[in-house]
Amino acid sequence: MFLQLCISYLQCIFAAVLAWIGVRVPQVHGTSQFSSTGKVNPAAIKEVNNVISQAAATPSSVNYHFTRQCNYKCGFCFHTAKTSFVLPIEEAKRGLQLLKESGLEKINFSGGEPFIHDRGDFLGKLVQYCKHDLQLPSVSIVSNGSMIREKWFQTYGEYLDILAISCDSFDEDTNQTIGRAQGRKSHLDNLFKVREWCRKYKVAFKINSVINTFNVDEDMRENITKLNPVRWKVFQCLLIDGENAGENSLREAERFLISDQQFQDFLDNHSSISCLVPESNQKMRDSYLILDEYMRFLDCREGKKDPSKSILDVGVEEAIQFSGFDEKMFLKRGGKYVWSKADMRLEW
Repeated sequence: MFLQLCISYLQCIFAAVLAWIGVRVPQVHGTSQFSSTGKVNPAAIKEVNNVISQAAATPSSVNYHFTRQCNYKCGFCFHTAKTSFVLPIEEAKRGLQLLKESGLEKINFSGGEPFIHDRGDFLGKLVQYCKHDLQLPSVSIVSNGSMIREKWFQTYGEYLDILAISCDSFDEDTNQTIGRAQGRKSHLDNLFKVREWCRKYKVAFKINSVINTFNVDEDMRENITKLNPVRWKVFQCLLIDGENAGENSLREAERFLISDQQFQDFLDNHSSISCLVPESNQKMRDSYLILDEYMRFLDCREGKKDPSKSILDVGVEEAIQFSGFDEKMFLKRGGKYVWSKADMRLEW
Protein backbone atom coordinates (compact mmCIF):
# COMPACT_ATOMS: atom_id res chain seq x y z
CA MET A 1 0.00 0.00 0.00
CA PHE A 2 2.83 2.37 0.90
CA LEU A 3 4.47 1.70 -2.49
CA GLN A 4 1.18 2.38 -4.29
CA LEU A 5 0.85 5.69 -2.44
CA CYS A 6 4.38 6.70 -3.42
CA ILE A 7 3.73 5.86 -7.06
CA SER A 8 0.47 7.77 -6.99
CA TYR A 9 2.11 10.86 -5.46
CA LEU A 10 4.84 10.77 -8.11
CA GLN A 11 2.21 10.55 -10.85
CA CYS A 12 0.36 13.49 -9.32
CA ILE A 13 3.56 15.52 -9.24
CA PHE A 14 4.28 14.65 -12.85
CA ALA A 15 0.76 15.63 -13.85
CA ALA A 16 1.21 18.94 -12.04
CA VAL A 17 4.45 19.57 -13.92
CA LEU A 18 2.69 18.82 -17.20
CA ALA A 19 -0.04 21.27 -16.32
CA TRP A 20 2.56 23.92 -15.34
CA ILE A 21 4.25 23.67 -18.76
CA GLY A 22 0.93 23.83 -20.57
CA VAL A 23 0.00 20.18 -21.15
CA ARG A 24 -3.65 19.70 -20.16
CA VAL A 25 -4.37 16.69 -17.95
CA PRO A 26 -7.81 15.19 -18.58
CA GLN A 27 -10.10 14.90 -15.59
CA VAL A 28 -11.98 11.76 -14.68
CA HIS A 29 -15.55 12.79 -13.87
CA GLY A 30 -16.31 12.48 -10.20
CA THR A 31 -13.01 10.82 -9.25
CA SER A 32 -9.79 11.66 -7.50
CA GLN A 33 -6.47 9.89 -7.22
CA PHE A 34 -7.81 8.03 -4.18
CA SER A 35 -11.10 6.28 -3.51
CA SER A 36 -13.15 6.84 -0.39
CA THR A 37 -11.37 3.87 1.22
CA GLY A 38 -7.97 5.44 0.70
CA LYS A 39 -6.93 3.07 -2.07
CA VAL A 40 -5.48 4.25 -5.35
CA ASN A 41 -8.23 4.99 -7.89
CA PRO A 42 -7.45 2.89 -11.02
CA ALA A 43 -9.46 5.11 -13.39
CA ALA A 44 -7.62 8.26 -12.31
CA ILE A 45 -4.23 6.56 -12.54
CA LYS A 46 -5.12 5.31 -16.03
CA GLU A 47 -5.86 8.86 -17.17
CA VAL A 48 -2.57 10.19 -15.76
CA ASN A 49 -0.68 7.33 -17.42
CA ASN A 50 -2.40 8.20 -20.69
CA VAL A 51 -1.26 11.81 -20.45
CA ILE A 52 2.28 10.71 -19.63
CA SER A 53 2.43 8.52 -22.74
CA GLN A 54 0.73 11.06 -25.01
CA ALA A 55 2.92 13.94 -23.87
CA ALA A 56 5.89 12.41 -25.66
CA ALA A 57 4.04 11.42 -28.86
CA THR A 58 5.39 12.90 -32.08
CA PRO A 59 3.15 13.16 -35.16
CA SER A 60 5.82 11.78 -37.51
CA SER A 61 3.19 10.05 -39.69
CA VAL A 62 -0.37 11.36 -39.99
CA ASN A 63 -3.38 10.23 -42.01
CA TYR A 64 -5.50 13.21 -43.04
CA HIS A 65 -9.02 12.21 -44.10
CA PHE A 66 -9.93 15.62 -45.50
CA THR A 67 -13.19 14.43 -47.09
CA ARG A 68 -15.74 11.75 -46.23
CA GLN A 69 -17.40 11.75 -49.66
CA CYS A 70 -16.91 8.71 -51.88
CA ASN A 71 -18.26 7.29 -55.12
CA TYR A 72 -17.97 3.70 -53.83
CA LYS A 73 -20.07 2.03 -51.12
CA CYS A 74 -17.77 -0.53 -49.54
CA GLY A 75 -19.79 -2.39 -46.93
CA PHE A 76 -17.02 -2.39 -44.32
CA CYS A 77 -15.93 1.26 -44.72
CA PHE A 78 -14.96 2.73 -41.35
CA HIS A 79 -14.76 6.39 -42.42
CA THR A 80 -18.14 6.99 -44.00
CA ALA A 81 -19.82 10.03 -45.58
CA LYS A 82 -21.37 11.44 -42.41
CA THR A 83 -20.59 15.01 -43.55
CA SER A 84 -19.70 16.72 -46.82
CA PHE A 85 -17.44 19.28 -45.13
CA VAL A 86 -14.00 20.09 -46.54
CA LEU A 87 -11.75 22.75 -45.04
CA PRO A 88 -10.83 25.77 -47.16
CA ILE A 89 -7.45 25.01 -48.68
CA GLU A 90 -5.61 27.78 -46.82
CA GLU A 91 -6.89 26.42 -43.49
CA ALA A 92 -5.81 22.92 -44.49
CA LYS A 93 -2.36 24.26 -45.35
CA ARG A 94 -2.16 26.05 -42.00
CA GLY A 95 -2.88 22.78 -40.20
CA LEU A 96 -0.25 20.97 -42.23
CA GLN A 97 2.26 23.67 -41.35
CA LEU A 98 1.45 23.15 -37.64
CA LEU A 99 2.04 19.43 -38.04
CA LYS A 100 5.39 20.02 -39.75
CA GLU A 101 6.48 22.27 -36.90
CA SER A 102 5.57 19.45 -34.46
CA GLY A 103 7.65 16.81 -36.22
CA LEU A 104 5.61 15.63 -39.22
CA GLU A 105 7.65 13.58 -41.73
CA LYS A 106 4.96 11.68 -43.65
CA ILE A 107 1.47 12.83 -44.60
CA ASN A 108 -1.07 10.44 -46.08
CA PHE A 109 -4.18 11.89 -47.74
CA SER A 110 -7.26 9.74 -47.62
CA GLY A 111 -11.06 9.90 -47.48
CA GLY A 112 -13.67 9.01 -48.44
CA GLU A 113 -12.21 9.21 -51.88
CA PRO A 114 -9.60 12.00 -51.96
CA PHE A 115 -9.84 12.56 -55.73
CA ILE A 116 -13.58 13.29 -55.57
CA HIS A 117 -13.27 16.89 -54.32
CA ASP A 118 -12.60 19.47 -57.05
CA ARG A 119 -11.71 16.58 -59.41
CA GLY A 120 -8.46 15.97 -57.59
CA ASP A 121 -7.13 19.52 -57.93
CA PHE A 122 -7.62 20.30 -54.22
CA LEU A 123 -5.68 17.14 -53.36
CA GLY A 124 -2.97 17.93 -55.91
CA LYS A 125 -2.41 21.41 -54.46
CA LEU A 126 -2.02 19.93 -50.96
CA VAL A 127 0.40 17.30 -52.25
CA GLN A 128 2.47 19.99 -53.96
CA TYR A 129 2.41 22.20 -50.86
CA CYS A 130 3.59 19.38 -48.59
CA LYS A 131 6.45 18.30 -50.84
CA HIS A 132 7.56 21.64 -52.33
CA ASP A 133 6.81 24.14 -49.56
CA LEU A 134 7.00 22.04 -46.40
CA GLN A 135 9.71 19.76 -47.82
CA LEU A 136 8.20 16.66 -46.21
CA PRO A 137 10.20 13.47 -46.80
CA SER A 138 7.07 11.53 -47.74
CA VAL A 139 3.69 12.43 -49.25
CA SER A 140 1.24 9.63 -50.00
CA ILE A 141 -2.38 9.04 -51.02
CA VAL A 142 -4.87 6.21 -50.52
CA SER A 143 -7.50 6.06 -53.28
CA ASN A 144 -9.87 3.60 -54.89
CA GLY A 145 -8.30 4.62 -58.22
CA SER A 146 -11.55 5.20 -60.10
CA MET A 147 -11.29 8.99 -60.45
CA ILE A 148 -7.58 9.38 -61.21
CA ARG A 149 -6.65 10.74 -64.63
CA GLU A 150 -3.25 10.81 -66.33
CA LYS A 151 -3.39 14.60 -66.43
CA TRP A 152 -3.22 14.60 -62.62
CA PHE A 153 0.10 12.73 -62.75
CA GLN A 154 1.40 15.14 -65.36
CA THR A 155 0.68 18.09 -63.06
CA TYR A 156 1.33 16.71 -59.57
CA GLY A 157 3.09 13.33 -59.95
CA GLU A 158 6.57 14.67 -59.20
CA TYR A 159 5.44 15.74 -55.72
CA LEU A 160 3.95 12.37 -54.74
CA ASP A 161 6.00 9.59 -53.16
CA ILE A 162 3.46 6.77 -52.79
CA LEU A 163 0.04 6.08 -54.27
CA ALA A 164 -1.91 3.26 -52.60
CA ILE A 165 -4.88 1.81 -54.46
CA SER A 166 -7.47 -0.15 -52.49
CA CYS A 167 -8.23 -3.52 -54.04
CA ASP A 168 -9.89 -6.32 -52.08
CA SER A 169 -10.34 -8.87 -54.84
CA PHE A 170 -9.22 -9.77 -58.35
CA ASP A 171 -12.69 -11.01 -59.14
CA GLU A 172 -15.06 -8.32 -60.44
CA ASP A 173 -18.15 -10.00 -58.97
CA THR A 174 -16.56 -10.05 -55.53
CA ASN A 175 -15.73 -6.35 -55.80
CA GLN A 176 -19.36 -5.68 -56.75
CA THR A 177 -20.56 -7.67 -53.72
CA ILE A 178 -18.23 -5.77 -51.39
CA GLY A 179 -19.31 -2.43 -52.88
CA ARG A 180 -15.90 -1.50 -54.26
CA ALA A 181 -17.37 -0.46 -57.58
CA GLN A 182 -19.36 2.24 -59.34
CA GLY A 183 -22.04 0.80 -61.56
CA ARG A 184 -20.57 -1.89 -63.81
CA LYS A 185 -17.25 -0.12 -64.36
CA SER A 186 -14.23 -2.35 -63.92
CA HIS A 187 -12.32 -1.67 -60.73
CA LEU A 188 -9.50 -3.91 -61.95
CA ASP A 189 -9.07 -2.07 -65.25
CA ASN A 190 -8.55 1.14 -63.27
CA LEU A 191 -6.11 -0.62 -60.94
CA PHE A 192 -3.84 -1.82 -63.74
CA LYS A 193 -4.08 1.50 -65.59
CA VAL A 194 -3.05 3.49 -62.51
CA ARG A 195 -0.24 1.04 -61.89
CA GLU A 196 1.23 1.88 -65.32
CA TRP A 197 0.88 5.61 -64.70
CA CYS A 198 2.78 5.23 -61.41
CA ARG A 199 5.60 3.56 -63.30
CA LYS A 200 5.56 6.18 -66.05
CA TYR A 201 5.56 9.18 -63.70
CA LYS A 202 7.84 7.61 -61.06
CA VAL A 203 5.42 7.27 -58.16
CA ALA A 204 5.85 4.29 -55.81
CA PHE A 205 2.83 1.98 -56.14
CA LYS A 206 1.16 0.32 -53.18
CA ILE A 207 -1.94 -1.87 -52.72
CA ASN A 208 -4.30 -1.95 -49.72
CA SER A 209 -6.64 -4.91 -49.18
CA VAL A 210 -9.28 -5.46 -46.50
CA ILE A 211 -9.72 -9.16 -45.78
CA ASN A 212 -13.33 -10.12 -45.11
CA THR A 213 -15.82 -12.95 -45.52
CA PHE A 214 -16.02 -12.49 -49.30
CA ASN A 215 -12.30 -12.64 -50.14
CA VAL A 216 -10.70 -14.56 -47.27
CA ASP A 217 -10.37 -17.72 -49.37
CA GLU A 218 -9.09 -15.99 -52.50
CA ASP A 219 -5.58 -16.65 -53.79
CA MET A 220 -4.15 -13.26 -54.79
CA ARG A 221 -0.53 -14.27 -55.23
CA GLU A 222 -0.39 -14.24 -59.01
CA ASN A 223 -1.95 -10.80 -59.45
CA ILE A 224 0.00 -9.20 -56.61
CA THR A 225 3.21 -10.54 -58.14
CA LYS A 226 2.22 -9.17 -61.55
CA LEU A 227 1.44 -5.71 -60.14
CA ASN A 228 4.65 -5.72 -58.06
CA PRO A 229 3.77 -3.05 -55.46
CA VAL A 230 6.40 -1.69 -53.08
CA ARG A 231 4.03 -2.67 -50.24
CA TRP A 232 0.87 -4.75 -50.01
CA LYS A 233 -0.95 -3.68 -46.85
CA VAL A 234 -3.37 -6.39 -45.73
CA PHE A 235 -5.96 -5.31 -43.15
CA GLN A 236 -8.38 -7.35 -41.08
CA CYS A 237 -11.96 -6.06 -41.34
CA LEU A 238 -12.54 -3.72 -38.38
CA LEU A 239 -15.75 -2.55 -36.68
CA ILE A 240 -16.03 1.11 -35.62
CA ASP A 241 -19.18 2.14 -33.78
CA GLY A 242 -21.05 4.95 -35.51
CA GLU A 243 -19.27 4.32 -38.81
CA ASN A 244 -19.85 0.69 -39.87
CA ALA A 245 -21.56 -0.67 -36.75
CA GLY A 246 -24.23 0.46 -34.30
CA GLU A 247 -27.52 2.34 -34.56
CA ASN A 248 -26.23 5.55 -36.15
CA SER A 249 -23.86 3.96 -38.65
CA LEU A 250 -24.07 4.30 -42.42
CA ARG A 251 -22.73 0.77 -42.96
CA GLU A 252 -23.37 -2.65 -41.43
CA ALA A 253 -20.04 -4.42 -41.48
CA GLU A 254 -20.85 -7.35 -39.20
CA ARG A 255 -21.40 -9.66 -42.17
CA PHE A 256 -17.87 -8.90 -43.41
CA LEU A 257 -16.13 -9.86 -40.17
CA ILE A 258 -13.64 -12.73 -40.08
CA SER A 259 -11.98 -14.39 -37.12
CA ASP A 260 -8.37 -13.88 -36.10
CA GLN A 261 -7.65 -17.43 -37.23
CA GLN A 262 -9.18 -16.82 -40.67
CA PHE A 263 -7.05 -13.72 -41.03
CA GLN A 264 -3.94 -15.65 -40.03
CA ASP A 265 -4.78 -18.41 -42.51
CA PHE A 266 -4.98 -15.81 -45.30
CA LEU A 267 -1.59 -14.44 -44.28
CA ASP A 268 -0.10 -17.93 -44.20
CA ASN A 269 -1.43 -18.67 -47.68
CA HIS A 270 0.25 -15.51 -49.01
CA SER A 271 3.46 -15.68 -46.99
CA SER A 272 5.53 -16.04 -50.18
CA ILE A 273 4.72 -12.42 -51.10
CA SER A 274 7.69 -10.47 -49.76
CA CYS A 275 5.99 -7.05 -49.85
CA LEU A 276 3.03 -8.21 -47.69
CA VAL A 277 2.52 -6.07 -44.57
CA PRO A 278 -0.19 -7.55 -42.29
CA GLU A 279 -2.29 -5.45 -39.94
CA SER A 280 -4.66 -7.12 -37.52
CA ASN A 281 -7.39 -5.25 -35.67
CA GLN A 282 -5.17 -4.96 -32.61
CA LYS A 283 -2.41 -3.27 -34.60
CA MET A 284 -4.77 -0.96 -36.48
CA ARG A 285 -6.94 0.36 -33.68
CA ASP A 286 -4.52 2.60 -31.82
CA SER A 287 -1.35 2.80 -33.92
CA TYR A 288 -2.54 5.37 -36.46
CA LEU A 289 -2.73 9.12 -36.07
CA ILE A 290 -5.95 10.02 -37.90
CA LEU A 291 -7.12 13.55 -38.60
CA ASP A 292 -10.72 14.03 -39.71
CA GLU A 293 -12.12 16.68 -42.03
CA TYR A 294 -11.99 19.28 -39.21
CA MET A 295 -8.38 18.36 -38.39
CA ARG A 296 -9.34 16.63 -35.16
CA PHE A 297 -7.42 13.57 -34.01
CA LEU A 298 -9.66 10.51 -33.74
CA ASP A 299 -9.28 8.15 -30.76
CA CYS A 300 -10.37 4.62 -31.83
CA ARG A 301 -9.35 2.70 -28.70
CA GLU A 302 -12.89 2.10 -27.45
CA GLY A 303 -14.18 0.85 -30.80
CA LYS A 304 -15.50 4.23 -31.91
CA LYS A 305 -14.04 7.54 -33.07
CA ASP A 306 -13.80 10.09 -30.28
CA PRO A 307 -12.54 13.40 -31.70
CA SER A 308 -10.09 15.74 -30.02
CA LYS A 309 -10.34 19.48 -30.47
CA SER A 310 -9.04 20.69 -33.82
CA ILE A 311 -5.33 21.35 -34.12
CA LEU A 312 -6.37 24.62 -35.80
CA ASP A 313 -7.92 25.74 -32.49
CA VAL A 314 -5.68 24.29 -29.78
CA GLY A 315 -2.48 23.29 -31.57
CA VAL A 316 -0.97 19.87 -32.22
CA GLU A 317 0.57 19.31 -28.78
CA GLU A 318 -2.73 19.62 -26.92
CA ALA A 319 -4.88 17.79 -29.48
CA ILE A 320 -2.56 14.79 -29.76
CA GLN A 321 -3.02 14.03 -26.06
CA PHE A 322 -6.54 12.82 -26.90
CA SER A 323 -5.66 10.82 -30.02
CA GLY A 324 -5.25 7.46 -28.29
CA PHE A 325 -2.04 7.07 -30.30
CA ASP A 326 0.21 4.18 -29.24
CA GLU A 327 3.63 5.18 -30.54
CA LYS A 328 5.20 1.88 -29.46
CA MET A 329 2.66 -0.12 -31.49
CA PHE A 330 3.19 2.25 -34.43
CA LEU A 331 6.88 1.38 -34.43
CA LYS A 332 6.25 -2.31 -33.72
CA ARG A 333 3.92 -2.73 -36.71
CA GLY A 334 6.54 -1.16 -38.98
CA GLY A 335 4.82 2.20 -39.31
CA LYS A 336 8.18 3.83 -39.97
CA TYR A 337 9.85 2.51 -43.11
CA VAL A 338 11.61 3.78 -46.25
CA TRP A 339 8.77 6.06 -47.30
CA SER A 340 10.46 8.59 -49.58
CA LYS A 341 10.64 7.50 -53.22
CA ALA A 342 14.06 9.16 -53.46
CA ASP A 343 15.36 6.60 -50.94
CA MET A 344 13.63 3.54 -52.45
CA ARG A 345 15.99 3.37 -55.45
CA LEU A 346 13.29 1.86 -57.60
CA GLU A 347 13.89 0.78 -61.17
CA TRP A 348 11.10 2.55 -62.99
